[in-house]
Amino acid sequence: MEITQSIKEAVAKAVSELYQHEVQESEVQVTPTRKEFEGDYTVLVFPFTRAAKKAPPVLAEELGNYLTENVDDIAGFNVIKGFLNLVISDAYWSKFLLSLSAQEDYGKHASNGKTAVVEYSSPNTNKPLHLGHVRNILLGWSMSKILDTAGYDVKRVQIINDRGVHICKSMLAWQKYGEGNTPESLGKKGDHLVGEYYVVYNNEEKEQRAILKAAGDENEPQILQEAREMLRKWEANDPETRKLWATMNGWVYAGFNETYKNLGVSFDKLYYESETYLLGKDMIEKGLEKGVFYKEEDGSVWTDLTDVKLDKKIVLRSDGTSVYVTQDLGTAQERYKDFQMDKSIYVVGNEQDHHFKVLFEILKRLGESYADNLYHLSYGMVELPSGKMKSREGTVVDADDLMNEVVVVAREESLERGDVSGLTVESQQEAWRRIGMAALKFHMIRVTPRKNMLFDPKESVDIQGQSGPFVQYSYVRTKSVLAKAGDWDIDISAYQTPQPQEKELLTIIRKYPDTILEAAKNYDPSLIANYAYELAKSYNKFFHDIPILRAETEAGKGFRLTLTQVVGRVLTSALGLLGIEVPERM
Repeated sequence: MEITQSIKEAVAKAVSELYQHEVQESEVQVTPTRKEFEGDYTVLVFPFTRAAKKAPPVLAEELGNYLTENVDDIAGFNVIKGFLNLVISDAYWSKFLLSLSAQEDYGKHASNGKTAVVEYSSPNTNKPLHLGHVRNILLGWSMSKILDTAGYDVKRVQIINDRGVHICKSMLAWQKYGEGNTPESLGKKGDHLVGEYYVVYNNEEKEQRAILKAAGDENEPQILQEAREMLRKWEANDPETRKLWATMNGWVYAGFNETYKNLGVSFDKLYYESETYLLGKDMIEKGLEKGVFYKEEDGSVWTDLTDVKLDKKIVLRSDGTSVYVTQDLGTAQERYKDFQMDKSIYVVGNEQDHHFKVLFEILKRLGESYADNLYHLSYGMVELPSGKMKSREGTVVDADDLMNEVVVVAREESLERGDVSGLTVESQQEAWRRIGMAALKFHMIRVTPRKNMLFDPKESVDIQGQSGPFVQYSYVRTKSVLAKAGDWDIDISAYQTPQPQEKELLTIIRKYPDTILEAAKNYDPSLIANYAYELAKSYNKFFHDIPILRAETEAGKGFRLTLTQVVGRVLTSALGLLGIEVPERM
């Protein structure tokens, strides 16, 4: 049995036997002992003082004596005020390490029989994926991996915003100024080409507005009127308009897929707004019958959420057309039909916080069975140091430029250190790609999602800092140590003198399964990133402080090699939850 679980059971039993008070194991708090105190694990005794009718130090002393006598792996204890610090027997650490070495998938939890849907990316088809999408995608992918490892059957989805006047703007600009150019004829990614025509459109509309304003004309610019007319044709299923729409969206999808492949992410199902924008209207009718919605005199339909401080919200316009929340109501219902999910996570920026509060509240009032298990994984903006990576769009940094930049920075840093000498050109390119992408992903994920963040490509590849490459380097170090050891098969059970650095490593490793569950529960992949950094930092300290291959005894050598092997395995797993690959060389 895992040591903290043994301690919790023993404390609960002690309180029951010594003080005739029943305690649930979940009420017993056990944490690693702080480094300034002697001991390995600490029990907080304050919650039991009332039942025991004892002062905290006296209670801790009595519990310490009980645990020492009744738990084989507890060798001693000391008391600091209301804290009981337990010393774990030396023999325990070898047993624990042996159990870890036998678990190839350590940290992976058994299936809980539940399904979780994670929605992320959700782009518009009028421009490339950009910097904000990168954070969204990386958080969503990592969250899906964490939930999968926590025992869920995970479905990865996105809703693609492929209709509306903004899509028609790109189409119109290409129709007017494209001269028949295609991604193939120009040698460009399709999403970049379409995005360029969106910029062309916006520049033309801006120029027309300026002319109208100077003339005192309050009419809409001609080009905007044409875009609206194109949307009307699209909605009327005009064949030519639909054909152009399908062609240009096809260019964009090909570009998106290339970007997704380079980011190492995928989806199980795609939802298209062109197919979902009419959904939800039947829910409005049912809601009117239930009194969830009401009609105004102009025929528009609203819901009153003022009792939960969400104001009044329109759900159908007076002409019967839907708004975004209406579509999202229908899409949520469609998704439940598809997956019968127990949990649904929407990865969307914090500018949509209010929208999701409204959406979830309406679904609850409609009595949808899944409404209590919806979560908005809200994240903050990403900013770049001034002057970095100007986008071809002139307004935002696109995802492809960002990925190219971090790989270039990784290459420059690696060449400066001479890390890849002796590798083939292909192996060098692959190493730089893995290092650069690790830098990008780790840096994006290590910050708690709700916080705004600054992404600095140079800082992200710092092999000495809190970075993906540092964690990768620590993994490569474990591989190097094991390679130098060659074939080894050493009995470690005789190793009875574990060092503080070894105990610290094992204590950190012990936290890995619980950290996965905590990250899943809190929808926070940054917990995994920070865990990986903590483990990597501890291993590097161990590597510098303790001889491994020149250990004093064979059992000690085997213990440290086994520990190195387990650390490498856990680092690989933790990085994998962040979507990061480990390199063989750096």
